Parts: sequence; C-alpha cells; structure tokens
Amino acid sequence: MPFKEEPAILLLDRMNDFRHSDPLYAFALDELLCRSAGKGGPAICHLWRHPHAFVLGQKDSRMPRAKEARQWLEEGGWMTVVRNSGGAAVPLDAGVVNVSLILPKKNALDLRFHNDFERMYDLIAEALQSTGRLVEKGEIAGAYCPGDFDLSIEGYKFCGIAQRRQTHASIVQAFVVAEGSGRTRAELVRAFYDVASCGDDSLGHPIVVGDSTASLEEIAGLGPQGAHVFAAAIKSAIQSRQTPAGVEEAAARLIMPTEEELDTMVSSLKSRYAADC
Repeated sequence: MPFKEEPAILLLDRMNDFRHSDPLYAFALDELLCRSAGKGGPAICHLWRHPHAFVLGQKDSRMPRAKEARQWLEEGGWMTVVRNSGGAAVPLDAGVVNVSLILPKKNALDLRFHNDFERMYDLIAEALQSTGRLVEKGEIAGAYCPGDFDLSIEGYKFCGIAQRRQTHASIVQAFVVAEGSGRTRAELVRAFYDVASCGDDSLGHPIVVGDSTASLEEIAGLGPQGAHVFAAAIKSAIQSRQTPAGVEEAAARLIMPTEEELDTMVSSLKSRYAADC
C-alpha cells in the first residue's frame, strides 16, 4: 500500500523531548507501540532526536575490537548502544531526525518487506517536494549504514532506512541527516570501523568515505534549522491525509506505554544484546 493510501496515521512528535538520555528509550517506545499496533492499535509516525549517540548494528557489535571502539567513542562523549533493527552504525545528534513508521499488518503472512520501505521513501520524497530536488533510492557506495533503500540527492546519501518486523506489525526506521556536515559524520563512522576492525578492510563491514554523505542543509537548501524544517514537512505530509474523524478514531485506539513498561523494555533490549556488546 503506497503512503498516499495509508489510513489515518497518528503523529508522535518528540523532536524536542530530551528528557531520556538513554538512546534505547526511543527504540523501546517503538517496540511497545508496534506490539500495540499488532493488537489493534493505530499506525503512528514517531519523530525523535538524540543529542549525542552512536547506534551500532548487531554485526558492528561483533567486530574484533568493537569493545575498544565503543570505549573510544564514549571517551569522546558519545553514548553507544546496539539497536534491535537492521542496519549498521549511525551517529545521532540534534541535526539528525529519526522517523519511525509503526504500521499494523493486515496479513501476518505478508513477507513483502520492501513495501514498508517504499512507504517511508514515498513519505520522505513527498516531504521534500517543495525543495525541487529529486530524491533517489539505491545504495550509495561509501556511505555508512548502506542499503538498497539509501535515499540520496545528486549522489549524496542523506537517509538510511532499517526495519523491525513483528508478527502483526512492523517498524520502519529512517535516520535523516538534516543539518550540519555529512562528511564529518561519515568520517566519525569510518574512524569507528578503523578501530573496531584493527584496520582490516576485509571483514565485510562498510568501507565508509567522507564524500558519500551530505545533509539536507547542504544539498537541499533547508538551512541551519534543517532538522525542524524537515520534521515540519513530514508532519505536513501526514496531516494532509488526516481527517478529524480518522484521527479521532485512531486516537481512541492508542494506548501509550507506561514509564515502567518502557524502563522494562529498555532493560530487555540491553540484556538481549549484551552478548553483542
């Protein structure tokens, strides 16, 4: 189902909510909202940021010197975590907007995961229509967290997409480099891999180069407040398809997790991937 045909999606805007320092809080929230969506809860678009975190993929966490690489990052002020969705290492800061689409599945046997990636692509492409730039999809050589659904403008990656699937719902997660320097972030990821791999480029990890990545401030003219400009555009795209009746009906099915449930899920995510740390 294309994004344009989606039923009412509720907005959860946490762009300015920095109360929870643990980067896994947002992933725990996604996980619990996804469980709820699979039991009759509504579709949700969750917007969030983290001021200074480095999120590893599960394969990254198993590299020969991953522990030393994480320690190096933490000495530089980065919080490090291993996420429960696909993808590879990604640095998060206030210039990176995270977009999670939490979508109920009509058919639990539907394994066409590319459809969910297409929905995220459609949403982001629509949000950026006003810039006049063409958003393309396809892996960008040398970019961090590479994949078939890298989103790029004029050959520069600005967004990566990963997915977490449950039986009756799924989470599609995008990181969008909205402002600041794409090169600086790419070089940080390259430095992480250099430490984690002992400089061995034959281990199958992404070989990141600095000029693969750029921010929307750099390539789409979003300006120094690009994170807020982009988030507003996403919200506008969602709201353009909402109706008062649809939002009311969806909101009636929304059950937000309690702080206790979130704390428990954060602990569960940490322990689940402790062997990878």
